[in-house]
Amino acid sequence: MTISQIFNIANIFVLPFWALMILLPNWKVTQRVMESYLPFVALAGVYLYLFLSSITPENAQALSNPQLADIARFFADEKAAATGWIHFLVMDLFIGRWIYWEGQKTGIWTIHSLALCLFAGPLGLLSHIFTYWIAKRFSGSSDEPVITEKATSSSGT
Repeated sequence: MTISQIFNIANIFVLPFWALMILLPNWKVTQRVMESYLPFVALAGVYLYLFLSSITPENAQALSNPQLADIARFFADEKAAATGWIHFLVMDLFIGRWIYWEGQKTGIWTIHSLALCLFAGPLGLLSHIFTYWIAKRFSGSSDEPVITEKATSSSGT
């Protein structure tokens, strides 16, 4: 399998998880799927394979004492860039899962934060933190805020 194929498959692999969390957050199937760590194990396995196969002595040295120019040269290689991208996919999905579960637990609206996390992980995390703070401030209690997500029905239809 080529690096491009691995890259494309990894990109497609994460989409159903994002779709479930964003479009059908209260569906029992979504909740069951998002309980599992298997998607992360699969993606992390691909990451491990690419990471190990892209490390050369020069790359290892550059990564052990990172300098911007060395990192730029490292990511100029297709295999290294695919490795970095899959790193983003794993971590963004993991943070997205955390946001999803926080929304399920507290009732805070998460669709906007999940959409941001899908496209720009740290911005989605920041969005969720701000949403949590705002919801907590306006809920009038020191306990977890409760804001229901009405965008989808609980039956998933």
